[in-house]
Amino acid sequence: MIRFPLDPIPFKGRSRVTDPGAGFDWLRQGWIMFRATPGRWLGLSLSFLLGLLVPAGVSLPGLLLSSFLLPPLAAGMLSACRRSIQEGAPRPGDLLAGFVARGGGVMGLGLLNMLGTLGIVLLLFLLNHTGQAGNGPGIEGMGGMGGMGGMGGMGPLLGGLLLSGLLAVILFLPLAMALWFAPALVLLQGMAPVPAIKASVSACLKNWLAFLVFGLLLSLLSFFAALPLGLGFLILIPVLSGALYASYRDIFLGV
Repeated sequence: MIRFPLDPIPFKGRSRVTDPGAGFDWLRQGWIMFRATPGRWLGLSLSFLLGLLVPAGVSLPGLLLSSFLLPPLAAGMLSACRRSIQEGAPRPGDLLAGFVARGGGVMGLGLLNMLGTLGIVLLLFLLNHTGQAGNGPGIEGMGGMGGMGGMGGMGPLLGGLLLSGLLAVILFLPLAMALWFAPALVLLQGMAPVPAIKASVSACLKNWLAFLVFGLLLSLLSFFAALPLGLGFLILIPVLSGALYASYRDIFLGV
């Protein structure tokens, strides 16, 4: 016996391959969204930053709390993007949507992000501690030398810092891919956290070239946003949120 109305077909997270230059259009849409109601977006951006940076000031526990809050706060910004398109402007309460609407799923993403961040931090600590234990005498010997010897010791030190930074980027990249689309898929499509993460990673891998271009653009914009005492991030965050929402609609709803 068929019941009416029919239940909707569950969203399976199917994604498509978009144009390599799509990142330009995503950022353009994010900028248009911000420009329409800049005052409201600045308020949301400030609240978003405070929600992440205030806990992060308390060493490792604060960093883990910030990583837990990131997916719900990102979901809130996406909710604001959706309202901006539907009604013309976001509302201050939209930032809490990730804690209220489908809060269990979005908070599950926060828990997974916190565990992933903890694992990466511990791995980096162990690798750094092992490296210091193996190279300690040599570094101390260079540090004790004066003149050109002291300057020569800067080379290995800077090289080690660059290597640590590169390693951190490599380790955090899979986590970033897992969480790029996951908040949107959980909040807006009702997917469970793990399938949403799998769909997000799959979509990022399919569109690696588009995200490479997007990442380069975002790095350049982040550089300029950091120049005026970091105040440029108050603009970049809503623009990035709009770009994330545009990329979600392009890759998942454009199938």
